[in-house]
Amino acid sequence: MLSENIRTARRSKGLSQEELAVKVHVVRQTISKWEKGLSVPDADMLILLSEALDMPVSSLLGPAAPETRADDLRAIAEKLEVVNLQLAKREALRRKALCGLLVALCVLVAAIFAVLFALDSPYLAWDYSDPETAVAGVALHALEWLFVRLAPIVLLASALGLVLVRR
Repeated sequence: MLSENIRTARRSKGLSQEELAVKVHVVRQTISKWEKGLSVPDADMLILLSEALDMPVSSLLGPAAPETRADDLRAIAEKLEVVNLQLAKREALRRKALCGLLVALCVLVAAIFAVLFALDSPYLAWDYSDPETAVAGVALHALEWLFVRLAPIVLLASALGLVLVRR
């Protein structure tokens, strides 16, 4: 049991007998004898082995640990493939949502431009002798001015974002 557990733990960590021997300060032949059951490590060596293999001494001394088989690896590979497919779907959905948002932003900017063009700034014909009307007219003019200056930048950035997202 101990010999099998040492061999199984060493292989699962991807260590050679030489590498494990270096970690526990013995020669490779000692590791080979332990794994063949020809000798047994003393208590101090068991502690060093457990630290080198990242497993408790009780696991080394306990019943034989099952080796990782190819079937287990295949099952893990299948699960990883499922996770990768889910991540790919999530990424595609995120890209689709971003495209939709950018298209909506382009349509919104174009629609506001059309509305402003159709209205032809009606507040310019208002009677500004009333202070409240004057404030409202200036506010509308400021919003229109700001929109006309910023909208082309937003439209170009959205179009560029669509091109980049589609790649």
